Amino acid sequence: MTTTDRTVPDVFSPGRIGPLTLRNRTIKAATYEGLSHKGRVTRDLVDFHVRHAAGGVGMTTVAYCAVSPEGRTDRHQILWTPESLPGLQKLTAAVHAEGAAASAQIGHAGPVANPKGNGAPALSPSRHFHKTTLSFAKEATRDDLRRIVQDHARAARMAIEAGFDAVEVHLGHNYLASSFLSPKINHRTDSYGGSLENRARFAREIMAAVREAVDGRIAIIAKMNMDDGVPGGFWLDEAIAVTRWLESDGTVDALEMTAGSSLSNPMYLFKGDAPLEAFADVMPQPIKLGVKLVGNKVLREYPYRDGYLLEDARQIRAAVKLPMILLGGITNREIMDRAMAEGFEFVAMARALLREPDLVNRIEADAGVRSLCNHNNRCMPTNFTGTRCVLVDRSTTRSATWGTDAGYVS
Repeated sequence: MTTTDRTVPDVFSPGRIGPLTLRNRTIKAATYEGLSHKGRVTRDLVDFHVRHAAGGVGMTTVAYCAVSPEGRTDRHQILWTPESLPGLQKLTAAVHAEGAAASAQIGHAGPVANPKGNGAPALSPSRHFHKTTLSFAKEATRDDLRRIVQDHARAARMAIEAGFDAVEVHLGHNYLASSFLSPKINHRTDSYGGSLENRARFAREIMAAVREAVDGRIAIIAKMNMDDGVPGGFWLDEAIAVTRWLESDGTVDALEMTAGSSLSNPMYLFKGDAPLEAFADVMPQPIKLGVKLVGNKVLREYPYRDGYLLEDARQIRAAVKLPMILLGGITNREIMDRAMAEGFEFVAMARALLREPDLVNRIEADAGVRSLCNHNNRCMPTNFTGTRCVLVDRSTTRSATWGTDAGYVS
């Protein structure tokens, strides 16, 4: 798609994703907030998303909302239960009051899940050793897969009941659906392993179930890897084929392309500094010692530049007609305009908004404004105590009521 084929939209003009129209084309990307407690919404979590809604984004994304109990990376993550609904309804109402839309990121962490916190083994396409939890993930059975597909459908229906305007289905970062796509992790010999068509089967089944559950009532976004960032992993050529299949299936309203493996190469997504000491500080022993000794083997550093996923994402853009959301290094009006000019309908921002929740409003008022984020990535380990920019909030974003009866929204 070239600029001669279309009118280039202004990033601050309304944009449409399926049945949803956003007030502008900026989206607060999903970053695990570390502000839910025992699977329920806290006042701190509501305040987090209200800040971004008031700061000007068209939509804010609540992450990470697990579809199954064993699919959480943290025992406090939002889980789709009747007990979570009243708080989620209050959250979406508060975001709507600021003029923004709300999206729920839904998914299953698979081999990235925390078996100790969940009280259940992590699941993987094939038996897999998790270096962080020092435990093996067990091979998912076909019954597991059928259940988890339906868990995604149930989560989508509950998201509608909770007042969300969209669901973002997590197909990236070597979470469960992504791990099935990866030939490095997926060694199955049944119809879910081997060829790309087989490895993509689980992701396509999830998206079809979500589409049927949603039935046009809210928007459906797929967040999918272009590249795992590890030798032998899922790669761009395969991502192009899978996005074409999703488009032909008619199960997706928009694509947000991402990169990296939470299992093997998490910094591949973020670029910038790798804060080894900050990660070690929040880890229990013996993992803390391991991070200090060999953490640089997993937490590699990659140079940061604005729009760093654009080069690969434009190849997906050329392959499909679906609306696309550009993620990665969106920090100023220049890169926003470049995304629009290259055929992307939306941009997603994360770290820059942790540093300055009102950045979108300020860029709209003054095109010369640039983010203050310096990409030191010390925000990454803070999800254990409330996700934040450490240059702004040095200790925690959890208030004194977090974890108490007074701290819940219900």
